[in-house]
Order: sequence, then C-alpha cells, then structure tokens
Amino acid sequence: MLSTIVPSHEPPVRQQPSLATTAAPYVVEDCLGLVQVLSDGTVLRFPPPPFPAGAACDDGRVEWRDAVYDADNNLGVRMYRPRRRVAADNKGAAGRKKTKLPVLVYFPGGGFCFGSYSYPKNHALCLRMAAELPAVVCSFDHRLSPEHRLPAAFEDAEAALLWLPGQVLRNPWLAGSADPRRVFVSGTSSGACVAHQMAVRFGTSGLHPLKIAGYILLMPYFLSEEPTLSELSTPATALLSRERSDRYVRLAMPAGWNKDHPLVNPFGPCSPSLASADVGRVLVVAAERDLVRDKNLEYAERMKALGKDVRLTVFPGQEHAFCAIKPLSAAADEVIRLIKRFII
Repeated sequence: MLSTIVPSHEPPVRQQPSLATTAAPYVVEDCLGLVQVLSDGTVLRFPPPPFPAGAACDDGRVEWRDAVYDADNNLGVRMYRPRRRVAADNKGAAGRKKTKLPVLVYFPGGGFCFGSYSYPKNHALCLRMAAELPAVVCSFDHRLSPEHRLPAAFEDAEAALLWLPGQVLRNPWLAGSADPRRVFVSGTSSGACVAHQMAVRFGTSGLHPLKIAGYILLMPYFLSEEPTLSELSTPATALLSRERSDRYVRLAMPAGWNKDHPLVNPFGPCSPSLASADVGRVLVVAAERDLVRDKNLEYAERMKALGKDVRLTVFPGQEHAFCAIKPLSAAADEVIRLIKRFII
C-alpha cells in the first residue's frame, strides 16, 4: 500500500551553506604562474611574459605563418622559412648548392603542462634556427595537462608528423623550400621526450615518402622513480626543481602511473626494449646543472650500448632548457651551431 505524503504548511527550512560551499576556490597547484589548478578543479592558464624590450628577435630574415593540423582539437603549427632559400655548406653531387632546405620539426617544452609555439621565447628560438641553420622549421603544439593527461601529447605529435608529408609535398608555401629527404625531429625538455617517442614510432623510414634523417633531443625530460645524483643535488631554486618536476608528474601522468611510465622513462621497468628501434642518428644535448642530466647521460650511454648512433654534448654550467629560456644567449648560439653541424 502506497503511503500518502501530506503536504506541510510550515515554511521550508533554509539550509545554511557550509564553509566548504562558500569558500572561494584556492590554488592547489601552480606551474610557474602559467598554469594554476584550483581546489574546485578549475584550470587557469595565463600568458607567458613578453620578450625583453629591445631584444633582437625578428630581424626580417625569416617569414612565418600559422596553420591548423588538427581541427578537432584546435591544434596548430607555426611554420618558418628563410627568405633566402640557399642551404649554405650543402652541395649537390655536381657541386651546385641545393636550394631546398632541411625540415626541422620542433616540439616545445613545458612539462607537458604548458608551452606553445606562440610563447615569445620559443618563437625567438625557432626564428634563429630557421635563419641560421638554415632550415624550414615546423613548431607544433599539442594538448596540455592536466586537462589532457598523457598520452595525449604523444598522440598529437604522431598526428602532427602524419600531417607533415602532405604539406611538405603539396603545400606551395613549403614545397618549394623543404627537402623531403632531410627531415629532423627535435624538441626541448618534455618536447624532447616526445621527439624520442616519435623516433621509436617512426624511425627513419616510417614517414614515407619523407625521410627522417635524425632526431635532436635538447635536455629530454626523462625521469625515473629511482632518484639520480643530479636530481638529488638540484637546488630548490632551480627552474626545474624536484618539487616542480613532481608537480608536472602529478598533473600529467595517466592515473595510477608514476615516473617509471614508459613515455618518460625509456629504460624503466615497464619500458619495451629499444634494441630493434631504427632511430637513425640522434643528437642529445644535456646541461651540467640540470635535474635530468644523469638520465640524459644514461640514455645516451644505453642507446650507444644498443649500437645506436647517438652523439652527446654536455654544456657546462648550464641549467635545464637553457637554449629555450635564453634563446639569444651565447650558449644558445653554440646549440644552434651544434645542430647545424649535425644536420649538414
């Protein structure tokens, strides 16, 4: 038998809101002031600081334009090409200078949580590389954590590389400048971690009809649960301190995973063997005063032990991602010269 609900003539009792519902959301995670996660789960993003006033960034040697490579996720690429299309020091079989330039794919860093081709310092670095290598540079964005945890960034990088052949071969803005047989995939910090995984995914011949001629890893953000000496000795004031690195891990790793995830620890306990990976030539740049220095050195050593053609350069006195943070510095000059020697 159904019970009857008798309506009450008493006025409704108004519940007093609890402190938990009235307190303003507060910051629980902060990534260098660029990304903040609030206590209610809201993610706030802020623009990076502008480039220093008066800094010589765009001197007119390079032209660039933006495009979308993934409309569904609103992901873009910034493409750069030198205005003078002559590849210095690259001569054809008949002794004539080639007019087509190598293609440098670049993934910016940011702990998988921030970073974009539009950041002023990333833009400045790409302008320099396009002008001074010289090369056609394609700087790709990817989805960011914590809104899009890994493997989203790696999936986007794969989509970016699969998008590239059609552009190099058929996009009039690129086709006349870009050499489809000399493609190099690079990145800084987390972007270098992405570049490594693209080396495993595509090797040298997996992007037909393009030929990937090498990979360039600038201070790759390789991690492990077992702390290294360089990690333990990194001061709390460093740009990439243990606290900040652990924050990126919390925000970016798939649920239930730690720093031994195969995407960030190539030689971790759960990582597949790289013995059969056709990665071709690899340039690794490490910094002496960097939390991930020892992981970078270990990567180079273990890849060499597998018979891979890996070249390692350690920059004394430098910190993590120095060439991207100070793209007009003397140290950045040397990185660009190093890359130039590698791609020629």
